[in-house]
Amino acid sequence: MTALPRGWCYELSSVCQEMKSTKKPDPKYRERVFKIVRRIPRGRVMTYGQIAYLLGEGYTPRTVGFVMHGSDDRTPWHRVINSQGRCSTYGLVLPPDKQQRMLEDEGVQFDESGRCDLESLLWKPRRAKSRGTKR
Repeated sequence: MTALPRGWCYELSSVCQEMKSTKKPDPKYRERVFKIVRRIPRGRVMTYGQIAYLLGEGYTPRTVGFVMHGSDDRTPWHRVINSQGRCSTYGLVLPPDKQQRMLEDEGVQFDESGRCDLESLLWKPRRAKSRGTKR
């Protein structure tokens, strides 16, 4: 077993502290996630990674998943799936097929392995047009 160099813990903690101080947390992060998800049309889906990408640097699919876990009734959480086109509700206090059933009620079809066709169902929001610009 290789020994860690003396003082590694202090060096690591100072690097982590520096990283934390360079990016300020976004207090409206959760609402930004919900705002995107509320725009997903019935019968379409987005992935956790896609939403994280739209949010910008520093956000991950996992953090989007944590936010979705705490969503309210106005947010169609079931329209957010994983990058393989599958539902990801394991570990939650839900019937394991609830998300898939909700999507099927909206017309989303799944194959026998539990995947939907992301190529045809993935919703890509348009960027807001800049006001006052000429074409």
